[in-house]
Amino acid sequence: MSNVQQYLLTIHSDKEKALSIAQDTTRGLESKQLTLIEVVQSLGEYINEEDDSIRARAIDYLSQVIGRLSPTFLSRQQIQVLCQFLCDRIEDGGAVGGLRKLQALGRFNKDMAAMTFRAMLDRYQDLQIRPQAQRVQILELLNDLMLKHRNALKELGNESIVGITDLVSGEKDPRNLMVIFSILRVVMVEWDIPGHAEMLFDSVFCYFPITFRPPPDDPYGITAQDLKSRLRDCIAASGHFAPYAFPQLIDKLDSTSPNVKKDVLQTITACASSYGITTLSNYSIMLWDSLKFEILNVQEEDIAEEALVSLQAIAIRLGLGLDSTDPKTPLARYLRPITKECNEQLQEPQHKQAKPAGQILSALGTSSPVTFFLIVKAIVPSLMALYQDAESIAKQRALLEVLVQIFDSAIAVYGTPSIPAPNTRVENPLEPFKDRLFELNSQALMGSAADEVSFRVVALKALLRLCLLRRYLQDNEIGMAVQYFDEIVLLEDPSGKDDLKREAIQALVELSRIKPNLIMDITFPAFMAKLPDSSPSDDQDYLITLEGLAKLSVERYVADTLIRRLLNRLDIVLQNDGCSAYPQAILSTLHYILSQRDLDQDPNLSSYHERIVVGLTSQVVLASVGKAPTTALNEEPTLEILGRLAVMIVRALDEHKQQSVALHIYSLFVDEADFVPVPFRGNIPKLQMSTMILSASLMAGVRHSVSLQFTDPGVGPINKTLAELIRIAFSEDVPPLRQAILRQIGLLTNKFVLPQDTESVLGILKNLLLGLSETTSASENAVRIVFWVAKGLILRLAHTDEILERLLNLLSVKECGIASARGFGLLLAPDEVLSKENGAQIRLLAKQKVFNICVPNIAKEFRRANPATKSNYLVALSGILEHMPTEVVLPEIDTILPLLLRSLDLEDSDVKAATIQTLTVVSQENPKAIEGHVGSLVSRLLKVKDSTLLPYKHTVTRGLLNVLDDPKRNVRKEAVECRVAWFNMDEPQSD
Repeated sequence: MSNVQQYLLTIHSDKEKALSIAQDTTRGLESKQLTLIEVVQSLGEYINEEDDSIRARAIDYLSQVIGRLSPTFLSRQQIQVLCQFLCDRIEDGGAVGGLRKLQALGRFNKDMAAMTFRAMLDRYQDLQIRPQAQRVQILELLNDLMLKHRNALKELGNESIVGITDLVSGEKDPRNLMVIFSILRVVMVEWDIPGHAEMLFDSVFCYFPITFRPPPDDPYGITAQDLKSRLRDCIAASGHFAPYAFPQLIDKLDSTSPNVKKDVLQTITACASSYGITTLSNYSIMLWDSLKFEILNVQEEDIAEEALVSLQAIAIRLGLGLDSTDPKTPLARYLRPITKECNEQLQEPQHKQAKPAGQILSALGTSSPVTFFLIVKAIVPSLMALYQDAESIAKQRALLEVLVQIFDSAIAVYGTPSIPAPNTRVENPLEPFKDRLFELNSQALMGSAADEVSFRVVALKALLRLCLLRRYLQDNEIGMAVQYFDEIVLLEDPSGKDDLKREAIQALVELSRIKPNLIMDITFPAFMAKLPDSSPSDDQDYLITLEGLAKLSVERYVADTLIRRLLNRLDIVLQNDGCSAYPQAILSTLHYILSQRDLDQDPNLSSYHERIVVGLTSQVVLASVGKAPTTALNEEPTLEILGRLAVMIVRALDEHKQQSVALHIYSLFVDEADFVPVPFRGNIPKLQMSTMILSASLMAGVRHSVSLQFTDPGVGPINKTLAELIRIAFSEDVPPLRQAILRQIGLLTNKFVLPQDTESVLGILKNLLLGLSETTSASENAVRIVFWVAKGLILRLAHTDEILERLLNLLSVKECGIASARGFGLLLAPDEVLSKENGAQIRLLAKQKVFNICVPNIAKEFRRANPATKSNYLVALSGILEHMPTEVVLPEIDTILPLLLRSLDLEDSDVKAATIQTLTVVSQENPKAIEGHVGSLVSRLLKVKDSTLLPYKHTVTRGLLNVLDDPKRNVRKEAVECRVAWFNMDEPQSD
């Protein structure tokens, strides 16, 4: 049996075997055991069969053989013969595949390409009625010819233009259209098409606008945007299309569909960016007359923005390479009616069309220096005259807003001192107006009534932009503006002027980037002079000053100086008695400044460590033992801020320095003769106990690889320290001090206990649990300790199953059940000390494991719990869910939902809040899950107090925005009423 016979018999039943038969034939040819003529002749009886399928399989066999030959095996003559053979049978299945393989060979010449192309035209005049699989094969062959043999097709001239257009017309399949649009664009760009421009344009514009929507789970991944982009490229491919494209696109702007309008505008932009300048100039005024309606009579913001982009694209194209401001250029002719229209609109600057007129000028102004020049010359003199004659502040403000937009364009064209724009020979047209503009805006900012806040904000923005504009104002003029901004921040009454102060601070921040010397010379002395040397009793103006200084620290040079000056000021303030709020504010400012820096790379890190961590910590400790004056640093809130600073600095130290810190976690950089570490003694005075806040911070900052060492000679392994911490935690009742001790317990068990030692920590935990179950009056501190030990281990997934089982058992213990229930919320709650940033071991699967173990158990035990302890299970569940990812909760929502509804009946407002949060997420992610419980849910929510719901006010009102546009009137009505109810939730009830 011949190879072709075997192939025909097996191709449908065993494709792999059939292909191996074709491979055998290929090997026979390459080893010269067979000749090509013999292979072709072996097809004889099959290629003349009346059965189409047999002919197709026979030709496919030949194509498979050809495709497996080495690229240089066939001679040019053999390729010619095969090409003719396959072209004659191009309608038989497999022939197209063979031709695709032949055309890829180096010896396939332009005559063969022309032969193939003509065969396609002759045999596929009805291509559009063929099956999709056949159409795509022909299109792919045509695409191959366009890629490798384009010149051969170009030489066919009109024959190829008309032939290709006819061949691909009438296609609707998106897969095929992607190929067709690519092919046609090449013809449009590279062929000589003037005589066929309308035909080619019509061949693609018939698809505009694209309304394709891919089916769900579309395996081809073709989107509507893909088709739109390819089609847009075709329409914009040649300026010869302009007489057809622009009028028809403008007509389609009348569409009521925003999507169609957007497509039209984006296509106009593409055409404007692509067509020649002369061609575009012929239509630029027509386009302006149509586009201006979409901007001046804005109905959809995004449509207006697209129209602005189109206008800008026209200006960019007309101004390409232009450095002449001659009024006779195409660009100048385009801009003339635009500036005339905008000037007319600005005569009434408070009219609704004045603002979009300013947007038009701004968008066009950024196009090029020449465009900006022509706009300023046509607009600014009129604007300034209008401003001079304006009889109201409101009118002046509207005109200033337009000036701000023009200044933004100037910055885009000419750059800033730190961001230069491309070089241009066109002078800045604002130069002649410099003195007047500076005076006008300065007067508006500093000479207006103090309560004209919105007007002064606009003036400030305008003045800032003049300062930012490259090579415009002199340093002394910018310095005057800096003084104005300083005065607004420091001297003006803050009531009702927060917006103005914020803008002034932001202006100083921006100027600090380009003129740090002016900030250092003018702003810093002014700001520092406003900071008192002692804590004021009730005046907190220093907060505004510190906020300003903190925000000004964006530049390293500025920040370095500021940190030194603030530390010096802190030393002075601490020497004087007064309330602690002021030094706390200084420390918070330092924390903010350092948090904005890359401390790992900061050359001053060592000095921060010495002066802040070592210096201030030892000052606290010495004061606690009476060897130095007690200051505001010794108060718990101040210590907590200092602790945050210490964590950040220690975390950035190298391992060698961290090892030194680890030696002083409890001695706190003070000689042991002066201070005995807190954990290893009894009867600890409160001032000394408060140093545990700093100990927790130091422990948090060092890496887990650093060995913890303590100064007490009797202390050995970490377990001993852990036992001491547990001991003092039992009796501590001051919340911040207790929290500091508990955090150290969590840090030790999570971060520093070696894996092989977790078993002994588990033993400590078991003893604690045993104590809870045996006592008749378990203290809340005992429960807190248990859960912090557990938290440290669970987050690192150590003994999780056993620990959680024991903790769940506590829920049924009357004496400690409710306290334990609240403890479950602690297990997964984020903590600023026990965090990944501080090197804590927080495994990705920790939350899911807690959920998978606890939730089924809680659901099961709740059903059989006695009435006195049932609520414990609900509280525990709410604590777990509060910090659980949505994707973990949703699969088990059927189990959880009945318990959540029961949770709303509890008196505990924290539980209710956590429950509502979970229900909110569920209703958004899986609304069907709660459909059957809506009645029960609504009745319970109606009983919830406003104070519980308030945290969700913003989330709910924002979430309802989408519903306000629902097509159903009743739905919209309910959404409006619901939003009103939430908005009024915290308003006082009227009498």
